[in-house]
Amino acid sequence: MIPLRQLPRLLRIAGVLARHRVDELLPASRRPRSLAWLRALMPAPGADLLVLPRGERLALALTALGPIFVKFGQILSTRRDLLPADVADALTQLQDRVAPFPAAQARAAIERAFGATIEARYASFDDAPLASASIAQVHAATLADGREVVVKVLRPDIHARIDADVALLRALAGVVERTHPSADKIRPQAIVDEIETTLVNELDLQREGANASLLRRNFAGSDDLYVPEVVWSHTSAGVLTLERVRGIPVDDLAALDAAGIDRVALAEKGVRLFYTQVFRDNFFHADAHAGNIWVDATRPADPRFIALDFGIMGSLPERDQYWLAENFLALFNQDYARIAELHVRAGWMPADARLDELEAAVRTVCEPYFTRPLSEISLAEVVVKLFEVARRHDLTLQPQLILLQKTLLNIEGVGRLLHPRIDIWATAKPVLERIWRRRSGPRAVLRTLRRRVPEWLAAAPDMPQLVHGWLSRANAGEMELRVASDDLKEIERRLRHGQRVAIWLSAGVSLAVATACVALLAPAGAPPGARWVAWLLGAAAVGAFALAARRS
Repeated sequence: MIPLRQLPRLLRIAGVLARHRVDELLPASRRPRSLAWLRALMPAPGADLLVLPRGERLALALTALGPIFVKFGQILSTRRDLLPADVADALTQLQDRVAPFPAAQARAAIERAFGATIEARYASFDDAPLASASIAQVHAATLADGREVVVKVLRPDIHARIDADVALLRALAGVVERTHPSADKIRPQAIVDEIETTLVNELDLQREGANASLLRRNFAGSDDLYVPEVVWSHTSAGVLTLERVRGIPVDDLAALDAAGIDRVALAEKGVRLFYTQVFRDNFFHADAHAGNIWVDATRPADPRFIALDFGIMGSLPERDQYWLAENFLALFNQDYARIAELHVRAGWMPADARLDELEAAVRTVCEPYFTRPLSEISLAEVVVKLFEVARRHDLTLQPQLILLQKTLLNIEGVGRLLHPRIDIWATAKPVLERIWRRRSGPRAVLRTLRRRVPEWLAAAPDMPQLVHGWLSRANAGEMELRVASDDLKEIERRLRHGQRVAIWLSAGVSLAVATACVALLAPAGAPPGARWVAWLLGAAAVGAFALAARRS
C-alpha cells in the first residue's frame, strides 16, 4: 500500500505524467485508467508538446518533477534492456542542472564536516558556485599553499529527499509487481534497488574521491587521460576537494578547432581509453557523457582527455570480463558461431539453447552491417542489437554489463562527435587484442603462479593430513559409488578408469608445479632449504596420488 502521506506527491506526479501524455509509452491495453481520468481534468497540452516524440515528453516530465527525478531518468537510461531505444536515448540527454542553494548553507555544511571555519581550512572560498546539480554543487577555492581547488558539497537535506522519493518509487513498484502481467521479467523492485544503490553511492563523496584516486593511479603519466588529484585532508563523506583543472568541453567543437586540437587523434584516443579501462584495469568511468569529459587545451598536437565526476564507476567480475572480451574478438572476426557458443558457455543464456538458431539470429543482425564500410558501422549499435536478439532467447545479464553497454554508447557517441568518419573497428580491435594477449598470455600465467606460490607454501603443512583423511574415507568405502544395475555398473567402471587417468595426470602436474616452484618461481633471497622443501612437497603429492591410484 502507498502511505497516505505520499498521496499528495503521488497525485502531482500523476498529473505531470498525464499532462505530458507519458501513458502513451505503454501499450493501449496496459494504460492505467486513472491516468486517462487525470488527462480529462488536466489542461490540454500545447501543440508544441504533442508533436514531440514520446521519449522527449518523458524527459520533460521528469525535469518538471524536479532534480531527483532527473537523476532517476539518467539512471534508468542505463537500462536499455527494459526501455525502447528512442526512450533510452532521450533520457540519456537529460541535463542534471538545477538552481544553486545559498552559499551560506554550503559554508555551514563544510564547517560541520571539518569542525572548523572555512577560513581555517581554505585561504579563499568563492560563494558563487561553478556548477549546481541535483546531488551537490561545486565552489572554487584555494588552499593555504596556494593550490587552486574545487569543493563539492552535498545539498542540504538531500538524504531525506532521496529516501522519500525512493520510498514512493518502491511503493509504485509494488503496485506494478502485483498488477503487471510481465512483472517477473520487468522486476520493478530490482530496478528500484539499482536506482537506490546508485544514488546512495553518489551521496558518499569520500567514495567518489576513492574512485578518482584509483582512476588517477591507473593513468599516472598517461598521455591519454588526466584525472585531478584528490585533496584527502579536505575530503569527507559530505565534502570532496579536488585539484582544479581547466579544459574545453568535448562537445564544444568550435572551441576545440580554435585551439588547434587534432580531433581525429582525440577521437581515436577516446576509443582506446574505453578498452583500456575495461579490459586492462577493469575499472571504467560509467558516466562518460560529454558534460563529464573535457579536453586539455595546452597540448593541441597530442591532446588528452580530462575526466570529471567519479560518482558512477563500473567494473566486471573476472569471469564476465573474460567472456565479454572473447565476444568482442569474435564479433571483430565475424565469427557468429563463436558468439552463440560464448553466450551459452558464459551462462548468460540457458544451457539448452539451440546454438544453430542463436547463430542464425546473430548472423541476421550482423550481416547487414558488414556490407557497409567499417567506418560507417556503429559497434555500440551492433552490441545493442545483439543483446536484443539474445534477450528473445532468454538472455540473462548482470547490471554491470548493462552499464558497460551504456558506457560504450557514450564513448562511441563522443568519438563520432569528434570525428564522424572514425573507424571504430579498426581502432578498437588491435587495442583489445594487445591488452588481452597481455592478460591471458604465458607471462600473465607465470605472474599468477608467482602470486599464488606463497599461498601454496602456507597451505603445504596441512596437505598431508588432508590427503590422509581423503584416502582414509576412500579406503573405508565412504566415497564408494554404489549402483544397482548392469548399465550403471558399466558407467561406474568407466568412471573409475577415468579417475585413475586423472590421478596420474594430477601426479604429473604436481611434479611439474614443484619443478616450476624450484626452477622458476623461488624468490632470489629464499633460504637454501626452500628448494628441498619444494621437491619434497612434489614427491609427497606424487606418492599420495600413486597410492590413491592403486587403491582405486
